[in-house]
Amino acid sequence: MIKEVTGDILLSKAQLLAHGISPQDPFDSGLALALRERWPSLVKDFRHHTRSKSIEPGEIWPWVGVQAEGGTRRIVNLVTQGTIGQGPAAKPGKASLEHVRHALQSLAKYVKQENIQSLALPRLATGVGGLEWSDVRPLIEQYLGDLGIPVVVYATYRKGEQADEGL
Repeated sequence: MIKEVTGDILLSKAQLLAHGISPQDPFDSGLALALRERWPSLVKDFRHHTRSKSIEPGEIWPWVGVQAEGGTRRIVNLVTQGTIGQGPAAKPGKASLEHVRHALQSLAKYVKQENIQSLALPRLATGVGGLEWSDVRPLIEQYLGDLGIPVVVYATYRKGEQADEGL
């Protein structure tokens, strides 16, 4: 039940959005920046959480926030990238297939535990993460393909365009 679409993932009707980050992510480029601009409390909560408890590559960090138009938005941050350096000077590193694999396993478990009915994500770890989609897609199929819910992959980003998700 995996469908690739073109459009703006921020306009997704899916119950849950997922995207890749690093443990010290500044949320300053790509989808992470768009999420920070739309839901600033996501980044504030992430920074607060990571100050009190470290988060490791391969883990997930779920978040629920309030939509401006009412209701809630659920986002799972998949830690697909490592970190280069330490402390305040730390920067996001590249993603690894092993981190993606572990994060997708955790995401699948979370979807089942939380009874999530639909999921949208970008071409995970292929932007800043630096991986090839041809390497990541089989992992998405392996871990998310049999969940029994619609999984919408935003293959091409078009700002402001509602995708035909079929939801």
